[in-house]
Amino acid sequence: MRHQTTAPHLKSCAPTAAFNRMRLCAVATLAMLTTGCSVYMAATQPGKKDLGVLSAGTPRNVVMAELGAPVDTKKDGPRTVDIYKFTQGYHGAWKGARAVGHGAADVLTLGLWEVVGTPIEGVANGTEMTVEVAYNQNDQVVATNAIQGSHKMPVAAR
Repeated sequence: MRHQTTAPHLKSCAPTAAFNRMRLCAVATLAMLTTGCSVYMAATQPGKKDLGVLSAGTPRNVVMAELGAPVDTKKDGPRTVDIYKFTQGYHGAWKGARAVGHGAADVLTLGLWEVVGTPIEGVANGTEMTVEVAYNQNDQVVATNAIQGSHKMPVAAR
């Protein structure tokens, strides 16, 4: 008959509470380090432009302040016609909510959400718009024409 004995210098292989805490900290650190692309992309999307400046009577300098410098300007008799190209982005609160959502999904999936979240943010990066704006001799908006992205323009500005 054989008698089995356990060597006194060998301890149990069960993880200790300190080891479990250390492992939890490592997992949490890994999760925080893997958050990134989709969170950053959501937070840095272009801002929302106030297309209300395209309403009749708005001064040209107000339109330029909101949409940036025109890519082209031409004179048409007494009228000046500007072409603007810009990206219609998102309201700041919406961008923040998306970034927080991506961050939470990253943590809950230990970073695997980036496989889904990054392409989503790559596609949802605003609407490219091109708008033609005509001004009268007093440099006030008299007409607008959406060349590209017209579905994002308010009805009054079309």
